Amino acid sequence: MDTSRIEAMIAQQCNEPHCQTELHDLLAAVAERHGRSAQADDLDNGTRFILGYIKQVPYMMKVAWTAACNVGLEDEMEQILEMAQTYWLEANDIIPDELGVIGLLDDAYCSLSSFQAVSDHYQLQTGKYLFPDNLSSANKVMRKIIGEPYATDLDLIVLTTMQQTGLIDAMKSFASEEKQLYFLSHSTIWNHGPAGKMETDDLAGLGLLDD
Repeated sequence: MDTSRIEAMIAQQCNEPHCQTELHDLLAAVAERHGRSAQADDLDNGTRFILGYIKQVPYMMKVAWTAACNVGLEDEMEQILEMAQTYWLEANDIIPDELGVIGLLDDAYCSLSSFQAVSDHYQLQTGKYLFPDNLSSANKVMRKIIGEPYATDLDLIVLTTMQQTGLIDAMKSFASEEKQLYFLSHSTIWNHGPAGKMETDDLAGLGLLDD
């Protein structure tokens, strides 16, 4: 799994001199949208979250491929990874890449929400976590940062990709004896217990944890 081009894009945009200022301005607007007046610490916390979220993508791509190979879903995962990579390399996507680090938010969300959807369906069928990280909470926060109508457009891309790959149908073959054996143990194919998650607790000041 070659993620070098995506890693280069992330490094370039996340190391730009104006990166943090652009994210602070975005998060201040997001907080206002949620009826909050963001403080400096809130903006710093939100910026760290966004940068960590974006930088998680290459790692999760490699994890997704390894996990798929371990359970026999290589063909389906290859299509999902191809979609994710294609979206990253498309300059004029839902949030144009010319917007700098902000232009990477949709790319990261599209990738990580796709991988989490795969993991969720796998767990539904087997009772096991497919990946060592559960990104559901982080994806929910990023969805709020991106906002509408862009978030719904991205969700549609993820849903369409899942349907086109036939991945959900492929996973149904796992819903058998394996599910009964592993559901109570909450084991993962990584053998380290329940999946971890990105911390989001310090984002309350931005209104991003409100239901």
